[in-house]
Amino acid sequence: MTVRIPALSDKLGLSEGSIGVTLLVWGLGALVTMQSMRGVMTRFGSRSILRVGAPLCAAALALLAWAPTFPSLLVAAGLFGMAFGAVDVAMNAQGSTVERAYGRPLMNGMHAGWCVGAISAGLLGTAAIAAGLSFTAHLTLVALISLPLLAFVSRAYLPDPVVAVGREARARRHRMPPVVYLLGVIAFCAFMVEGTVADWNGLYLRDVLGAPEALAAMGYPILEAGMLLGRLAGDRVRARFGARGMIITSGLVTAVTFAVVLTASTPLVAIAAMLFVGVGVATVSPMAMSLAGAAVDNPGPAIAQTGAMGYAGLLLGPVIIGFLSDVATLRTALAIAVLLGVLIALAARFLPRPGRTAAPSETSERELSMAA
Repeated sequence: MTVRIPALSDKLGLSEGSIGVTLLVWGLGALVTMQSMRGVMTRFGSRSILRVGAPLCAAALALLAWAPTFPSLLVAAGLFGMAFGAVDVAMNAQGSTVERAYGRPLMNGMHAGWCVGAISAGLLGTAAIAAGLSFTAHLTLVALISLPLLAFVSRAYLPDPVVAVGREARARRHRMPPVVYLLGVIAFCAFMVEGTVADWNGLYLRDVLGAPEALAAMGYPILEAGMLLGRLAGDRVRARFGARGMIITSGLVTAVTFAVVLTASTPLVAIAAMLFVGVGVATVSPMAMSLAGAAVDNPGPAIAQTGAMGYAGLLLGPVIIGFLSDVATLRTALAIAVLLGVLIALAARFLPRPGRTAAPSETSERELSMAA
């Protein structure tokens, strides 16, 4: 949908402010659902929620496509955000279940699939524009194609881990261990970096470094390419070195490489550094989700809590940068991403250390067993 925002603006005659409100409603819908998913995940599990929520996500996309007025667009955006929030939490919980079944880290590779999807959606959106497809036709076609595909892949979902149902066990499931909230803070910082760079790097490259608009537009795809590379390699690196050390290193790499972006004298240097920002930050949020899922018997509620905290950063980050750039400069405001990288590294130092003899397949659960 992102690449068709100009077409949506033209269709309904929306101002930039109205587009911003629409995106805010979408984000709030996702955040509200994520925050309320702990109990739902405990009761129904990720497999059931994915089988219902994913088709609802496609249906809500169709509602967005056909919304005739701005108020109806806001309703559709809110519904789409709520469905997306449920699916996002359930996807990560299902990913944690798959990790347990296979006995090795897999979450980074799954999140690499998200990068591939984002890049593919951008390319398909560009092709749709070139073919002259309207906003309504494009999104409707995506929704119609998605529905049978979602039904097909739903047959492969794994059942969630079976947990004890006694009174004491139920109390433990509702009481998250402290490490889950620490992982939520780490996810908050990582998502805030991602949202900040995605939404503001183009303006920084154009207005501060003087890049032509076409060159400035390359910042985001370069970032996504770096994230894809980082996530494709992330599971192998984690299996060898452990999640705790990897998150510390990722935070420091994010801080150093984004400092290069901010001190670059030319757009080409900044864009090249953006690739390494993507590599640095790419694995932080997937590992936070994976470790949260390993902290408890039933991964769904813990991942819901961590995801809700993480997406709050994605929602708040661009807003905070906009406010700070008004009172200072955009370059000064973007320095918050450097600080966030340092905070990721510092917070990760409080994660439990894994046992020296733990096998890679046991790394996640051994790392968090002390805190559960």
